[in-house]
Amino acid sequence: MFKRLAEAGATVALTIDGKAVQAKSGDTVAAALLAAGLETCRTTPVTGAPRAPYCLMGVCFDCLVTIDGVGSRQACLVPVHAGMTVETQQGKREAGR
Repeated sequence: MFKRLAEAGATVALTIDGKAVQAKSGDTVAAALLAAGLETCRTTPVTGAPRAPYCLMGVCFDCLVTIDGVGSRQACLVPVHAGMTVETQQGKREAGR
């Protein structure tokens, strides 16, 4: 569905839901999720409806994920870094996470 315009850049190793993934340096977490083939990154707390990166510029909040233990981070605004741990959010997140 998505194709990179250019393949230049170093690769960065990160983990998404316990799976090792390679991303390009300078990518956002949302871009890494999409490049890894994930169709959704969270479900809504009330209905459980699936959500995925949509606007890719921080407006819609559909790309919320847990990054390095901090919940409800906008994946489209956070650049990847080596060793990063990303978890998709299913439903309502626990308090303090």
